[in-house]
Amino acid sequence: MTSAPVDSDRDALITGIGLISGLGEGARQTHALLAGPEPARPPVEEDKFAPYPVIAMAELDLSTQIPRRGDQRQMGPWQRFGVYAAGLALDDAGIKDDEELLGRTNLIVAAGGGERDPEADALVLDATRESEDPAAALVEPLLTNLRPTLFLSQLSNLLAGNISIVHHVTGSSRTFMGEELSGAMALQVAVRRIQSGQGDLFLVGGAYNAEREDMLLFYELGHYLWQGNPAAGVWQRAEQSGGIICGSMGGFVVIESRAHAAARGAKAYARLESVATDTGPREDEAAVGARLERLAAALDGDGDDKPLGYLCGASGAKQATDMERAFIDSLSKKHDVVVRTFGSVLGHGLEAQMPVGVALAAAALDQKRYYPPFDPSDPATASDTPPDRIAVTSFGHWRGEAVAVVARAD
Repeated sequence: MTSAPVDSDRDALITGIGLISGLGEGARQTHALLAGPEPARPPVEEDKFAPYPVIAMAELDLSTQIPRRGDQRQMGPWQRFGVYAAGLALDDAGIKDDEELLGRTNLIVAAGGGERDPEADALVLDATRESEDPAAALVEPLLTNLRPTLFLSQLSNLLAGNISIVHHVTGSSRTFMGEELSGAMALQVAVRRIQSGQGDLFLVGGAYNAEREDMLLFYELGHYLWQGNPAAGVWQRAEQSGGIICGSMGGFVVIESRAHAAARGAKAYARLESVATDTGPREDEAAVGARLERLAAALDGDGDDKPLGYLCGASGAKQATDMERAFIDSLSKKHDVVVRTFGSVLGHGLEAQMPVGVALAAAALDQKRYYPPFDPSDPATASDTPPDRIAVTSFGHWRGEAVAVVARAD
């Protein structure tokens, strides 16, 4: 469902972006790399997890956002990526060192399952496999390896805790867990709370580590991972057997009410107009059609005579990507839709996919320069007129659909 119109003082403005991926870091830097005549592509790691290609994170100087080595050591890569991206967003918004503003910043994080220690897991499996009494054999590795810090590092909400500790964000905190839809719902809650007057300042986002062996195992058990040409784009993969190329990424945005931003003289990248989410079984075609109609309604508004930017967060999983293709075809009957499939470049980041897409949209609107095609099969032609509104989609690889609308701030 979409939100009702609100007074312009309650507009939800994006005033800070923290973006990291296989291409590097920074919203403007990433936009420059992707908006060139030939969009840059990060290197694909083909050997480490063969036959499954992944896109690893670019090298980061963690000390610039996580200065204490002790904090770095107690986090896994997923948490480091999230804390790092959150720090970039706070820096970009100009509130990183303002204790009064940080004390009022509400934190909403999209998270998956907490990180595991593969070596400890292997010891447990070896003990049970090699013993005649598996239950008794579990005692020693569990007592030796399951330290309190290890257990805590597996909690999904520890990312929010580490952001609060490292960056002193001490307003309310909420964590959504649940793959792609969690990233959309984190943004949706922030927008609705701003529009309803329940808050003025939010830090929202998520992160994903594509090199997690446990997550790669989980997704391959569901037959979701791509094993073919590592250069294949989202649409090409879906036209065959379907498959996901996971990409490491982190995306956080600072969102605040227009009145609050104006009072502190903050510059806005863009306005987060609305976020619509829905979910349900995909076996019932009639129910799926009704859900897609509700999502399409979020795209109605001013400027229908101008091209509608469409940053597609499709994963390459066959059913979900085919579903999104049908959604695009339906939208094209009403809008001049200019599709750009960023997952064909950056990979798929699950919980982080929607926050990263929103960050890319805000950067394009701020620079007044839309992106050239990312995928040879993007189902729309280029437009010479940069869009004033960009739809960002995140259709979950197995469940959950979402559309965010990002518009020019003015």
